[in-house]
Amino acid sequence: MNALTGPASASSLSAGRRDRELTETVGGPAVDVLVVGLGATGAGTALDAAARGLSVVALDAHDLAFGTSRFSSKLIHGGLRYLASAQLDVAHESAVERGVLMQRTAPHLVHAQPFVLPLTPLVSRGQAALARAGFRAGDALRLAARTARATLPAPRRISVTETRHLAPAVRGHGLRGGLLSWDGRLTDDARLVAALARTAAAHGTRVLTRLRALELTASGARVRDELTGEEGEIRARAVINASGVWAGGLVDGIRIRPSRGTHLVLRPDSLGSLPAGLHIPIPGENNRFVLVLPQDDGRVYVGLTDEPVDGGVPEVPEAPETDIGFLLDVLCSVLDVPLHRDDVVGAFAGLRPLLDTTAAGAGTTTRTADVSRRHAVLTSSEGVVTVVGGKLTTYRRMAEDAVDTAVRVRRLPAGPSRTASLPLVGAAPPHVLTGLPAPRRLVRRYGTEAPAVHALGARDTRLGEPVLPGHPVTGAELLWALRHEGALDESDLLDRRTRIGLVPADRAAALPAVRELLDGALPQWSC
Repeated sequence: MNALTGPASASSLSAGRRDRELTETVGGPAVDVLVVGLGATGAGTALDAAARGLSVVALDAHDLAFGTSRFSSKLIHGGLRYLASAQLDVAHESAVERGVLMQRTAPHLVHAQPFVLPLTPLVSRGQAALARAGFRAGDALRLAARTARATLPAPRRISVTETRHLAPAVRGHGLRGGLLSWDGRLTDDARLVAALARTAAAHGTRVLTRLRALELTASGARVRDELTGEEGEIRARAVINASGVWAGGLVDGIRIRPSRGTHLVLRPDSLGSLPAGLHIPIPGENNRFVLVLPQDDGRVYVGLTDEPVDGGVPEVPEAPETDIGFLLDVLCSVLDVPLHRDDVVGAFAGLRPLLDTTAAGAGTTTRTADVSRRHAVLTSSEGVVTVVGGKLTTYRRMAEDAVDTAVRVRRLPAGPSRTASLPLVGAAPPHVLTGLPAPRRLVRRYGTEAPAVHALGARDTRLGEPVLPGHPVTGAELLWALRHEGALDESDLLDRRTRIGLVPADRAAALPAVRELLDGALPQWSC
């Protein structure tokens, strides 16, 4: 069964497609652009180049969204934080890109998220006034970015009663009401990357996971297939390094200053019903908050930290106990019933690839929380283009700037970027999405493809059942990931196409069902 017909089928990624395109690429004719890294920036760069009519190969040593792009807060920020540090250009750029995602390119994946800042005794009246002014400034950013009021409602002061309704877990004693604001929230950051990669594939990009770049030059890369160990060469007229925190390992002179952002994972019953997220001010900070983020699968994320990382960059960073304790302390400062370490069923940490702009050999006394989130596009003496810095919200602009530079430096025949108005796979106007014959949860994850995913489960009740009691992901979603989203193994399925793996106990419980599917124990479901 193939639910996609016509042009849409060109977006499907699978093991078979990878094998075919790998054979065509390694040792084959030169392509226009080689992109290294398949996080949001790399996948976005591949899409930008392919949409301009260039031939593109995009590779990653692991999987789609293997690195930082799966460990974000799942928020599409409007840039409010950057106003406080006078980074007006970054703030405006963030607001513009938020509007692009919410209204044009990915309205199925990015939605308006309400947040409540409870005015507890720990928040002085001066701090409350400052926060309220900030939210109004954020709304001015929305207006300047031409994002419709229907997309993001206005911030406002709310009563004690409304605060308790939207945030029932907050301590009522001394509560003076709250501040309600709105921002963009991703259904899942890894799903955004998958949509970018698939849209790039529909425009002709060869998307090659498990292919490691060993060495980059201006005319290509030496690569190794991580599944077979075989090495070879890919030739390209332009090379763009979008490997995030690992960018400095491929191009000399790139210095990254990683910053660790840690999140906690809580069960749905830990905080009770959460109609809105929470902004909890961090003591001693004027423009930083701990965020409480309810998820569509019922779990709750609590984050995030902003701590410098010294030494080598791990492939999968761990959340240290100091970060977990810090987040619990801030969270419990506003709760009616405090949480304990045992209530934390999972934790994850991502590394922001911040550009180190200090002089070589100089000290780094500036906190990573204060390091600019501006991105940079750098060209090596050989001609390799590297894009670093930035943040998830601005991936599209980063990609556009990187391709603009590659086109100019390598004199490629290409026009301007088209991605500001190019819908991603599954995108459609809100009125179309609401009318789809599929469960709302699936529509928020798959957009216009939701009916096809739902149909897989309807045809066989075993596929329609959750793979884990108490968690909504079904066997049909796993099968779809294998057939259309480039998943190759159990980690791809559990840790990126779904987020079951964020809770180790859930991962272990779901593993038998995943392995059964992968082992072909049910041949009629095989890819």
